[in-house]
Amino acid sequence: MKSLKYTIIKNEKQYNKYCNTLEELIVQEDKTLYNEIELLNLLINKWDNEHNSFDDLNPIELIKALMEENKLKPKDLIDILDLSKGTVSKILNFHKGLSKETIRKLSDYFNISQEAFNRPYKLVNEVNKHVRNASLMNTKKDLGDAVIV
Repeated sequence: MKSLKYTIIKNEKQYNKYCNTLEELIVQEDKTLYNEIELLNLLINKWDNEHNSFDDLNPIELIKALMEENKLKPKDLIDILDLSKGTVSKILNFHKGLSKETIRKLSDYFNISQEAFNRPYKLVNEVNKHVRNASLMNTKKDLGDAVIV
């Protein structure tokens, strides 16, 4: 009986081996390897879904971890997300939240469910940055008799 070239991933050593093999196949850019690449991708995603929990990371920490894993710099996110340098900086420094479009692009690029990026996390509010009590961070300010037009 002929043994299979790839099987369900059973341990981390096999997982790492398959990840390395997948990277090598992708670099070759050979269309005849498409089915093999697709199979490895499926097996790796199955392992990731069962063994890697992104629940303990907020969306920004997840982005930073994925950037490190994929050897990306913030300037790479500018092209991936089609955002300005300032906007990417604000996102990575917890000053700006993720839009639906940004979440879609991150999900597509990193091949991760949108739910991983669509979880609540605290933003740093410049107005209240000096306040240490996080519960006061996003409170409304009394503007007195100010007229807003």
